[in-house]
Amino acid sequence: MAENSAVGIRDDREHGNLVAYEDGTAAGVIAYFVMEPVPGALVAVHTVVEPGHEGKGIASALVAEFYAMAAREGVPVVPLCPYAAKWAQRHPEQAPAAPAELVREAERQLTSHPELF
Repeated sequence: MAENSAVGIRDDREHGNLVAYEDGTAAGVIAYFVMEPVPGALVAVHTVVEPGHEGKGIASALVAEFYAMAAREGVPVVPLCPYAAKWAQRHPEQAPAAPAELVREAERQLTSHPELF
């Protein structure tokens, strides 16, 4: 979780968003999808922090929670989002690498179904 204790994170699986709230306002989001066949993997597609909320650790908190959520569900994470991929490289103890064939399949699913993003 971010250093700011007023930040909370909620999973909106139906819409494919992991959302960070700061003082009740949406401050950041990871857009993601669940890879087919379910539960193949959680695929992080894009991470955004809203203007005015940058520099508070929100993106990092979102990615950390995304990996923790996947671990709780017993599935790997495929970080197609550049920010999530960089975060995973910096935190290998929290972010096990996904097998290359899983990454290729996630990329294929995203290309075949752009509505997932």
